[in-house]
Amino acid sequence: MISDRELVKMAIDAKNKSYSPYSGFRVGAALLTSNGATYTGCNIESASYSPTNCAERTAFFKAVSEGERDFNTIAIAGSLLEETADYCYPCGVCRQVMAEFCAVKDFRILIAKSDDEWLEYSLEQLLPFSFGPKDLNK
Repeated sequence: MISDRELVKMAIDAKNKSYSPYSGFRVGAALLTSNGATYTGCNIESASYSPTNCAERTAFFKAVSEGERDFNTIAIAGSLLEETADYCYPCGVCRQVMAEFCAVKDFRILIAKSDDEWLEYSLEQLLPFSFGPKDLNK
């Protein structure tokens, strides 16, 4: 299993692959499955904005399209092109996608400022009272 630091470094590397010519805000994510596989993603913008996809969802969609369904941790790094990195939290849509595939109490989210400075949260902390598959099985 890779370390949190390695996962954060992967997110930072993925950030550098971002296609963000309109906002200039680059985001990278590295997703760790429970079996130790990793999937990275970056944000991908579109001139018409609504087809834009976040880094976190890119990583999840890559993993799910390869048959993965059991996730452990995601690391997220973001910054403006010319700015020093700061903590970049996932948007609400990404949090909802995480809730679709992850146990909200156990899924770990690492919000990275650098490869040696990050904060750790559970999905439950970032998405309290989440709506997910459990709510449709009542």
